[in-house]
Amino acid sequence: MRDIAFVFFLAAVLCVTGGMALGIWMGIAQNFTYAPVHAHLNLVGWATMALFAIYYRLTPAAALGWLPRVHALLAIPGVVLMTGGLAAEFSGRPEFLPVAILGSLMTAASMLVFLFTVIRHGFGAAPALSRDERFDAALTPAE
Repeated sequence: MRDIAFVFFLAAVLCVTGGMALGIWMGIAQNFTYAPVHAHLNLVGWATMALFAIYYRLTPAAALGWLPRVHALLAIPGVVLMTGGLAAEFSGRPEFLPVAILGSLMTAASMLVFLFTVIRHGFGAAPALSRDERFDAALTPAE
């Protein structure tokens, strides 16, 4: 199985592809009914999932264990349910409002899991050395 960073990044790319396709369709049809769906796919789907992926790649310790999988199992279906429920509701199907609400709650819960993860692990990658620090390190003899 791919690592959690890949899973989140793949989800992000799928969301932005869907969001872009929806945006192009809206522009061609001059029908902007689904603008909130487009916005949620691009912001929550693309931007947030990509940031999750970057964090997990930069903080390998945070990507281990069961918690990142719970995070993904809340975040990815949450975005799908939220945007799908919104799209159905905007299509005149108000009975799908509970689907959008469930997806929104799952998405919010995933963010709480991520908040806990960030507090627990911080940023695990060592910060990059500045140019001056690299120069000084190169001039310092090894012991």
